[in-house]
Amino acid sequence: MSDPDNATEWYVNIKSVDWETPRRAVVGSRVAFVANFLGRRIAYTYEVRDIVPDERFVMSTAEGPFPMQTTYAWQDSPAGGTTMTLRNEGAPSGFGRVAAPVIAAAMRRANQKDLARLKGILEARKRRVASSCAESLVRTEDILRRSAGFDISAKAPTRAPTTRG
Repeated sequence: MSDPDNATEWYVNIKSVDWETPRRAVVGSRVAFVANFLGRRIAYTYEVRDIVPDERFVMSTAEGPFPMQTTYAWQDSPAGGTTMTLRNEGAPSGFGRVAAPVIAAAMRRANQKDLARLKGILEARKRRVASSCAESLVRTEDILRRSAGFDISAKAPTRAPTTRG
């Protein structure tokens, strides 16, 4: 989430990302986005406001019909994974002010869809990595068995053999 280059993969409505400052998000970085929302093309530039690695990523924009601040926060989950919270805060201007209730509901729906999409992407990556690791382990076990008659699944003796003289 703290790499804006992933936005077009993770968010259905975001169509392009263009860095206005050197890549690698740091406080002060500026990233321009083009999105489709409620049937309209929206262009806006976010500025990174706060980064706490593995905990929080905050950026905001004062441009466009929806000036807002977006906060991503991560916490360890009791089940052993990670829980991510996405919060968009702002006050619509112009036409957006009149349509605020519709905009808020549409943003909630879009965020829920995007988070479900992101969860699917990350879980699929996790499965691919786990599968790749398992395949590598099986290949390594096979190589070890063939090369030296070594079986890593064999149990080690529970006590050392004794010799009698």
